[in-house]
Order: sequence, then C-alpha cells, then structure tokens
Amino acid sequence: MTETAEKLKLELSQLSLQDRAELAYFLLHSLDEEVENDVENAWDNELTQRMQSIDNGTAVGETASQVLSDLREKYA
Repeated sequence: MTETAEKLKLELSQLSLQDRAELAYFLLHSLDEEVENDVENAWDNELTQRMQSIDNGTAVGETASQVLSDLREKYA
C-alpha cells in the first residue's frame, strides 16, 4: 500500500461509523463500474447472438413445462 493510502487509512479510521460506511459503499461501488460495463457488454452480445439464432431457426430449446419439471425434480 502506498504511503498516501496509509495516511488516508489512518485519517479515515477517525471518522464516524456513518461516514466510514458511506465511504466504504462509495469505494466498493467505484470498483464495480468497470466490471459492470464489461458484464453489460457481454450480456448484450449474448442476447444478440441468441436472438439471431432464434430468428434464423438454429436455436435449440426446451419447453417451459420441461424446464419447470426438471427444476421440480432437482429441488424436490
């Protein structure tokens, strides 16, 4: 950890519980921004590919009743 980070850590430990919680929330969510963008792009690509396979008739699927039956059997 850098010297600056160590100094911040010491100073921030003196804050109230509420202030520390808000900072922790901010810091944790600031880490997610890049990951969320990557995940969102990946899902967009996946959904586009699935729609294309449905549209061109190459999609293979199961009926809803079969999926629900399998789930009931698995979790019964």
